[in-house]
Amino acid sequence: MVVEVKSRMEVMEPNQQRVEANILLLGAHNVGKTALTVRFLTRRFIGEYGDIESIYSRVDRVDGQEICINIWDSQAEGKTCSVSDKQLQWADGMVLVYDICDRGSFEAIRQQLQLIRRSRKMSSLPVVIVGNKRDLQHHRRVSGEEGHLLALTERCGFFEVSAAETYHGVLLVFHRLVDLVRETRALRKSMAGVRGIVRSMSAVFGKKRAE
Repeated sequence: MVVEVKSRMEVMEPNQQRVEANILLLGAHNVGKTALTVRFLTRRFIGEYGDIESIYSRVDRVDGQEICINIWDSQAEGKTCSVSDKQLQWADGMVLVYDICDRGSFEAIRQQLQLIRRSRKMSSLPVVIVGNKRDLQHHRRVSGEEGHLLALTERCGFFEVSAAETYHGVLLVFHRLVDLVRETRALRKSMAGVRGIVRSMSAVFGKKRAE
Protein backbone atom coordinates (compact mmCIF):
# COMPACT_ATOMS: atom_id res chain seq x y z
CA MET A 1 0.00 0.00 0.00
CA VAL A 2 1.49 3.31 -1.11
CA VAL A 3 0.73 6.29 1.14
CA GLU A 4 1.50 9.98 0.65
CA VAL A 5 0.60 12.63 3.20
CA LYS A 6 -0.95 15.77 1.69
CA SER A 7 -1.89 19.15 3.05
CA ARG A 8 -5.61 19.87 3.36
CA MET A 9 -5.05 23.09 1.39
CA GLU A 10 -3.87 21.25 -1.74
CA VAL A 11 -5.98 21.88 -4.85
CA MET A 12 -7.47 18.68 -6.28
CA GLU A 13 -7.51 17.82 -9.94
CA PRO A 14 -10.89 18.57 -11.61
CA ASN A 15 -11.80 14.91 -12.16
CA GLN A 16 -10.48 13.69 -8.81
CA GLN A 17 -12.94 12.63 -6.16
CA ARG A 18 -11.96 12.72 -2.51
CA VAL A 19 -13.35 10.03 -0.24
CA GLU A 20 -13.96 10.57 3.46
CA ALA A 21 -13.56 8.01 6.23
CA ASN A 22 -14.96 8.85 9.67
CA ILE A 23 -13.12 7.06 12.46
CA LEU A 24 -14.38 7.04 16.04
CA LEU A 25 -11.89 6.45 18.88
CA LEU A 26 -13.35 4.87 22.01
CA GLY A 27 -11.69 3.80 25.23
CA ALA A 28 -11.55 4.40 28.97
CA HIS A 29 -9.99 7.53 30.44
CA ASN A 30 -6.20 7.83 30.21
CA VAL A 31 -5.59 4.99 27.73
CA GLY A 32 -3.88 7.31 25.24
CA LYS A 33 -6.55 7.99 22.60
CA THR A 34 -5.48 11.59 22.06
CA ALA A 35 -1.80 10.62 22.07
CA LEU A 36 -2.51 8.10 19.30
CA THR A 37 -4.47 10.70 17.32
CA VAL A 38 -1.82 13.42 17.62
CA ARG A 39 0.97 10.96 16.80
CA PHE A 40 -0.89 9.98 13.61
CA LEU A 41 -1.61 13.58 12.63
CA THR A 42 1.75 15.17 13.44
CA ARG A 43 4.23 12.29 14.00
CA ARG A 44 4.88 13.82 17.42
CA PHE A 45 4.19 12.49 20.91
CA ILE A 46 2.79 14.70 23.63
CA GLY A 47 2.30 13.05 27.00
CA GLU A 48 -0.47 15.10 28.60
CA TYR A 49 -3.71 16.55 27.25
CA GLY A 50 -6.80 18.23 28.59
CA ASP A 51 -10.18 16.50 28.53
CA ILE A 52 -11.35 18.01 25.24
CA GLU A 53 -13.46 16.05 22.76
CA SER A 54 -12.46 16.97 19.21
CA ILE A 55 -12.67 15.90 15.58
CA TYR A 56 -9.41 16.05 13.63
CA SER A 57 -8.75 15.57 9.91
CA ARG A 58 -5.86 14.47 7.74
CA VAL A 59 -5.71 13.88 3.99
CA ASP A 60 -3.68 10.94 2.70
CA ARG A 61 -3.26 9.46 -0.74
CA VAL A 62 -3.83 5.72 -0.33
CA ASP A 63 -3.37 3.44 -3.34
CA GLY A 64 -3.74 6.44 -5.65
CA GLN A 65 -6.93 7.77 -4.04
CA GLU A 66 -7.21 10.83 -1.84
CA ILE A 67 -8.89 10.03 1.45
CA CYS A 68 -9.83 12.56 4.10
CA ILE A 69 -9.53 10.72 7.42
CA ASN A 70 -11.70 12.33 10.09
CA ILE A 71 -10.99 11.20 13.65
CA TRP A 72 -13.44 11.76 16.48
CA ASP A 73 -11.39 11.61 19.67
CA SER A 74 -14.09 10.86 22.24
CA GLN A 75 -13.76 11.51 25.97
CA ALA A 76 -14.65 8.90 28.57
CA GLU A 77 -15.52 9.04 32.23
CA GLY A 78 -13.52 6.59 34.31
CA LYS A 79 -13.49 3.04 32.95
CA THR A 80 -16.49 3.44 30.66
CA CYS A 81 -16.37 3.96 26.89
CA SER A 82 -19.98 4.43 25.81
CA VAL A 83 -21.02 5.53 22.33
CA SER A 84 -23.78 8.02 21.56
CA ASP A 85 -26.34 7.83 18.74
CA LYS A 86 -24.72 10.88 17.15
CA GLN A 87 -21.32 9.16 17.12
CA LEU A 88 -22.86 5.98 15.78
CA GLN A 89 -24.51 7.76 12.87
CA TRP A 90 -21.24 9.59 12.08
CA ALA A 91 -18.77 6.71 12.25
CA ASP A 92 -17.62 4.54 9.35
CA GLY A 93 -15.30 2.57 11.62
CA MET A 94 -14.05 2.40 15.20
CA VAL A 95 -10.76 2.14 17.03
CA LEU A 96 -11.19 0.69 20.52
CA VAL A 97 -8.19 1.56 22.68
CA TYR A 98 -7.08 0.01 25.96
CA ASP A 99 -4.00 0.38 28.14
CA ILE A 100 -2.01 -2.88 28.40
CA CYS A 101 -1.14 -1.83 31.97
CA ASP A 102 -4.80 -1.43 32.99
CA ARG A 103 -7.04 -4.50 32.96
CA GLY A 104 -10.10 -2.40 33.69
CA SER A 105 -9.65 -0.54 30.38
CA PHE A 106 -9.45 -3.89 28.56
CA GLU A 107 -12.68 -5.10 30.17
CA ALA A 108 -14.32 -1.80 29.17
CA ILE A 109 -13.67 -2.37 25.46
CA ARG A 110 -14.75 -6.01 25.80
CA GLN A 111 -18.12 -4.78 27.10
CA GLN A 112 -18.30 -2.15 24.36
CA LEU A 113 -17.69 -4.80 21.72
CA GLN A 114 -20.57 -6.87 23.07
CA LEU A 115 -22.88 -3.86 22.72
CA ILE A 116 -21.61 -3.18 19.21
CA ARG A 117 -22.23 -6.72 18.03
CA ARG A 118 -25.74 -6.78 19.52
CA SER A 119 -26.77 -3.64 17.66
CA ARG A 120 -27.97 -4.06 14.08
CA LYS A 121 -26.76 -0.53 13.29
CA MET A 122 -23.24 -1.12 14.62
CA SER A 123 -22.72 -4.84 13.92
CA SER A 124 -21.28 -4.24 10.43
CA LEU A 125 -18.96 -1.37 11.37
CA PRO A 126 -15.27 -2.24 10.95
CA VAL A 127 -13.43 -2.26 14.29
CA VAL A 128 -9.74 -2.29 15.19
CA ILE A 129 -8.65 -3.04 18.75
CA VAL A 130 -5.49 -1.30 19.94
CA GLY A 131 -3.46 -2.12 23.04
CA ASN A 132 -1.51 1.05 23.80
CA LYS A 133 1.57 1.73 25.98
CA ARG A 134 3.54 -1.25 24.73
CA ASP A 135 6.68 0.48 25.94
CA LEU A 136 5.61 -0.15 29.56
CA GLN A 137 6.13 -3.92 29.47
CA HIS A 138 7.18 -4.07 33.11
CA HIS A 139 3.72 -2.81 34.10
CA ARG A 140 1.76 -5.06 31.71
CA ARG A 141 -1.54 -6.44 33.04
CA VAL A 142 -3.09 -7.63 29.76
CA SER A 143 -1.17 -10.14 27.65
CA GLY A 144 -0.87 -9.80 23.89
CA GLU A 145 -2.54 -13.21 23.53
CA GLU A 146 -5.66 -11.92 25.32
CA GLY A 147 -5.90 -9.01 22.93
CA HIS A 148 -5.43 -11.25 19.89
CA LEU A 149 -8.06 -13.69 21.15
CA LEU A 150 -10.62 -10.95 21.76
CA ALA A 151 -10.03 -9.53 18.27
CA LEU A 152 -10.29 -12.97 16.69
CA THR A 153 -13.50 -13.77 18.57
CA GLU A 154 -15.13 -10.44 17.65
CA ARG A 155 -13.79 -10.37 14.06
CA CYS A 156 -11.70 -7.22 14.58
CA GLY A 157 -8.28 -6.02 13.59
CA PHE A 158 -5.68 -5.96 16.38
CA PHE A 159 -2.49 -4.01 17.10
CA GLU A 160 -0.28 -3.41 20.10
CA VAL A 161 1.52 -0.09 19.83
CA SER A 162 3.34 2.57 21.78
CA ALA A 163 2.20 6.07 20.90
CA ALA A 164 5.14 7.29 22.98
CA GLU A 165 7.81 5.44 21.01
CA THR A 166 6.84 4.90 17.38
CA TYR A 167 4.92 6.59 14.59
CA HIS A 168 4.85 3.69 12.14
CA GLY A 169 2.78 1.38 14.35
CA VAL A 170 0.17 4.10 14.88
CA LEU A 171 0.08 4.80 11.12
CA LEU A 172 -0.65 1.12 10.46
CA VAL A 173 -3.63 1.22 12.85
CA PHE A 174 -5.43 4.03 11.04
CA HIS A 175 -4.59 2.86 7.54
CA ARG A 176 -5.73 -0.68 8.34
CA LEU A 177 -9.08 0.67 9.51
CA VAL A 178 -9.35 2.84 6.38
CA ASP A 179 -8.78 -0.31 4.29
CA LEU A 180 -11.56 -2.09 6.22
CA VAL A 181 -13.92 0.86 5.70
CA ARG A 182 -13.25 0.79 1.96
CA GLU A 183 -13.81 -2.97 1.83
CA THR A 184 -17.07 -2.64 3.76
CA ARG A 185 -18.33 0.07 1.41
CA ALA A 186 -17.43 -2.02 -1.64
CA LEU A 187 -19.28 -5.01 -0.17
CA ARG A 188 -22.36 -2.92 0.58
CA LYS A 189 -22.32 -1.51 -2.96
CA SER A 190 -22.03 -5.01 -4.38
CA MET A 191 -24.88 -6.28 -2.21
CA ALA A 192 -27.05 -3.31 -3.21
CA GLY A 193 -26.43 -4.18 -6.88
CA VAL A 194 -27.41 -7.80 -6.28
CA ARG A 195 -30.60 -6.75 -4.49
CA GLY A 196 -31.43 -4.42 -7.39
CA ILE A 197 -31.06 -7.28 -9.87
CA VAL A 198 -33.22 -9.55 -7.72
CA ARG A 199 -35.94 -6.89 -7.49
CA SER A 200 -35.87 -6.36 -11.26
CA MET A 201 -36.12 -10.08 -11.93
CA SER A 202 -38.95 -10.43 -9.42
CA ALA A 203 -40.83 -7.60 -11.11
CA VAL A 204 -40.39 -9.22 -14.56
CA PHE A 205 -41.52 -12.66 -13.42
CA GLY A 206 -44.38 -11.14 -11.46
CA LYS A 207 -45.54 -9.32 -14.58
CA LYS A 208 -45.36 -12.50 -16.65
CA ARG A 209 -47.46 -14.40 -14.10
CA ALA A 210 -50.06 -11.62 -14.18
CA GLU A 211 -50.26 -11.97 -17.97
